[in-house]
Amino acid sequence: MVGDGHRPVGTPLRAAQDEAGVPPGVWRGGGLAAVGLTDGDVVSERQAELLLGEGRHPDADRIERERLEAGDDPAKARRATVLGRPIEHNRSAKTEKAKERTPWLGMDLVFRPPPTAHIVWALTDDWRRLVLESCQDTAVGKTLKWLGESVAQIRWGSGGKHRKPVKDGLIVAVFRHYESRAEESKPLLHDHAVVSIRARRPDAKGTWGNLSADTLLSHIVAADTLYLLFFMEEVSARFGWAWEPREVTPGRRPVMEISGIDQRLIGWQSTRRQQIEDALFVLTADYVEEHGHVPGEKAAYGLACRAADRTRPPKRKEPRPLSELRESWRESAIAAFGADVVDRLAERARAAAAAVWARVRPVVDVALAAVDVVAVVYVMRGAFKRHHLLAEARRYLSYVLRGRPHEPGLDERIVQSVVDDCTRPVGRGLMMTADLHALYPRDTDDQAVLRPLTRQRTLPLYARARLAAGALKARVHAARRAERLGSRARPHTVAVPGTSRTGLRLSRPDRMAGRAQEQQQGTDVAALEQTRSTIEAAAQMAVRLQDGVRERAAARATRQRPAPATPAPSHAPPPGVQSTPGRSPTGGLA
Repeated sequence: MVGDGHRPVGTPLRAAQDEAGVPPGVWRGGGLAAVGLTDGDVVSERQAELLLGEGRHPDADRIERERLEAGDDPAKARRATVLGRPIEHNRSAKTEKAKERTPWLGMDLVFRPPPTAHIVWALTDDWRRLVLESCQDTAVGKTLKWLGESVAQIRWGSGGKHRKPVKDGLIVAVFRHYESRAEESKPLLHDHAVVSIRARRPDAKGTWGNLSADTLLSHIVAADTLYLLFFMEEVSARFGWAWEPREVTPGRRPVMEISGIDQRLIGWQSTRRQQIEDALFVLTADYVEEHGHVPGEKAAYGLACRAADRTRPPKRKEPRPLSELRESWRESAIAAFGADVVDRLAERARAAAAAVWARVRPVVDVALAAVDVVAVVYVMRGAFKRHHLLAEARRYLSYVLRGRPHEPGLDERIVQSVVDDCTRPVGRGLMMTADLHALYPRDTDDQAVLRPLTRQRTLPLYARARLAAGALKARVHAARRAERLGSRARPHTVAVPGTSRTGLRLSRPDRMAGRAQEQQQGTDVAALEQTRSTIEAAAQMAVRLQDGVRERAAARATRQRPAPATPAPSHAPPPGVQSTPGRSPTGGLA
């Protein structure tokens, strides 16, 4: 609540926050109305102590006082302020030796923008700093709303075995910090969202219970990718900037950064990363010496966590106001890279954005997105759940759109396409895996190409996943090209109704309307989901109608013209009739 410093005993919270240079916390979430709070209200010390420390109503002092005045005994008056199960009941009475359990009353979610956003926020003018903080507020608010409405569940029934959606939403206290833990202060704009474990049940009485922590924690990655997607869209909408992927470690997932920002500034801002890499090098060498081989994916992740913990500095820095921090950051960056690099950050971001939009067309093809998502998740995880697909779908949208806004619900549509077309259940249906019969055809050529891509153990998992996704997407493109070539109109047939390639002579306005419709279908995501069966049914109907027209025209010609004495050569037209491709001998449409 007071940043990375320590509050002296007896110092009021607001005074300590002013001294530490951090703003006061604010309440967020859809469940605030149930406890008499409003979105944006300042978090007082007593409110946080009651709700996040004791599991009681934030205004418990007033409620308890009114109950005592009404004649309730102290125990009953206090019980009226408790939301759900009192923390005093954590003492188990099942055994002779009672075991004290520490109550879990909240969880801390950290929302942190990409490094280039910290750089622009720290080194540019106050107007851009405030706009970026507004983008942060919007992205965090939308993500918390999604968690409260679509993810959060409350424990129900005996032992909390059942789960039901919460009635109102989450109650969250958000605290903003400005700097990293590094000994030499570096800019790190981030928010700590402390989610209260207490929530209302969806019953008539409005009773209180505990959130399902495992449900929330399982969706943390999906929430993080949604937050980054919202933040990128807000920044692009406010400034017109674009985003591009940056590969931090070869073969690993890239991160999205503001295009045009000097990459050297990222190293200046991320001093903690260099400390972790140095410690990781030593730990990896010790692992190889002990086991005789390089660490695998799981072991490497564990070593990275140990390196981060080993180099984690304590929170004992001298508090400084934000204005002083920004001045020192600017002086440090100018001393390292020059004033030209620092002063032209926004100008270069605008120029780079123009170059990105000139070469990148941000269009989402749901079918291709589904193939990409399922290939990556399958190679990375094997068996997976829906929230794994949702997180990867949001990553895909951030890579493709580069900050352009996405259609609401597009990520869910991609996931549903994966579930319907590319997966099969595992076990009792709680897990899924890729349907290899749909992804990997049985013919030898595709098997020889695709199977080795997912089994190259010398490559990192994500590198293998990208190879598999690229091969599958190439196969989809090839299938589409073959379908277009196979459906190209032959004489006297209609392949796709409504186009000028069918042999039908359309007027100029109709042809222009058809081209406009084709262009719209190329950019409209909804048009991309038109099924093949609908197109084939329409084409077959048009062919039948056209065959009927041709048969009736031939019958009329037979009745009106006597048969010639000698048959004319098959390549010669009847006398007096000009042969025109695509037209019947009578001059009508074929």
